[in-house]
Amino acid sequence: MATQGVLLINVGTPDEPTIPSVRKYLREFLLDPDVIDAPYLIRHILVKGIILRFRPKKIAPRYQSIWMTEGSPLRVYTKKISDALGEKLENIPCEVGMRYGNPSIKDALERLKIKGVEELLVAPLFPHFAQATTETSFKHTFNQLKKINWSPKIFQLKSFPDDPNYITPLINSIKPHLSKDNHLLFSFHGLPLSHIRRAQKLGIPNYAEHCEMTTMSVVKALNLNKNQWSLSFQSRLGPVKWLTPSTDKMVVDLAKNGIKKLVIVSPAFLADGLETLEELDIEIRELFIKNGGEELTVVKCLNDDPLWIDGLANLVINTFNSNPHLNLESSK
Repeated sequence: MATQGVLLINVGTPDEPTIPSVRKYLREFLLDPDVIDAPYLIRHILVKGIILRFRPKKIAPRYQSIWMTEGSPLRVYTKKISDALGEKLENIPCEVGMRYGNPSIKDALERLKIKGVEELLVAPLFPHFAQATTETSFKHTFNQLKKINWSPKIFQLKSFPDDPNYITPLINSIKPHLSKDNHLLFSFHGLPLSHIRRAQKLGIPNYAEHCEMTTMSVVKALNLNKNQWSLSFQSRLGPVKWLTPSTDKMVVDLAKNGIKKLVIVSPAFLADGLETLEELDIEIRELFIKNGGEELTVVKCLNDDPLWIDGLANLVINTFNSNPHLNLESSK
C-alpha cells in the first residue's frame, strides 16, 4: 500500500506582530492576483503605493493584542489541528503549509517528500470555495511540487459547506451559547463581488452560495426561525464592492433594533486568528456595546475540537478512498 500524507493549508500570518513583518506578509498576500484580481499595474500601484504605506501600521497593534506566547494564534491553532489529525490518522503524516508566510507550502511538501509519501492529499482548510483561498492554494501547491521535482499521486479535498463531518461539530460548538433571548449572527469572511461574478461566469463553485448552504444547514438543525439569526460578511479591504451586508453595519442595526444579547459564529474560519480574536471579539464587540447592545459572545473556531478532528479525519479518508488522483499535468 502506498504511503499517504496530508498537506493542510491555511491562509497565513506574519512571523512577528511588528510593522516590518506585517508589511512583508501583506505584500505577499495582496500581490497575489487571485486575491486582488486587478490588472498587474493597477494591483501593484494599489498595494505598494497605498496599502503597504498605511495598513501595516494599523494592523500590527491588532496582532500584538492577540499574540500568544507560542506565536501567531492562526499558526498555533492550525498546528494543533495538524497534530490532532496526525494522531487520529496514526500512520498518515500531516504537515501545515501557509499559502503566505511560514511555514511555507514548499517546506511542508519537502518534509512530506522526505517521509516517503507517495499519495498526497492537498487539503485547504476552507469549507467554502473561493478564488482567493481554495483556488490559489491548489495553484501554488502544484507550482511548488514542480519546483521541488516531486510527482506524487495528488488527491484534492473539495469544499465541504454542508458536509455533516463539518456541520455537526459546528452546530455542537454553537449550541451551548444559545438561549431564547439572544440572536445568532453568522459572520463569514467577505469577498469582492468581482470574485462572485467570475465564479458565476466560469460555472465554478460560488462562495456566497456555499456560505448560505452552511448557514441554512445550521439554522435547520437548530430549528431557528427567521427572527433568531442573521448573516453578514466581515474583513472588507479597499474601495471595491464586496458582499453585503457587512458585519459592522449588521451589528449596529441589530443593536439599534433592540437586540441586547448577540452570539457570533464565523464558519469560514476553522482556526482562530486575527479575524475572530481581534476583529470580532474586540472591534465588533465594542461597536455592539456602543450602539446599545449588552452582551456579545464570539463562538470559538473549531480548532482542534475532538468532534471536528473526527470529522476532518473522515473527510481525509473519504477523499483518499473515493476521489481519482491527479498528476501535475492534469492539475494545470
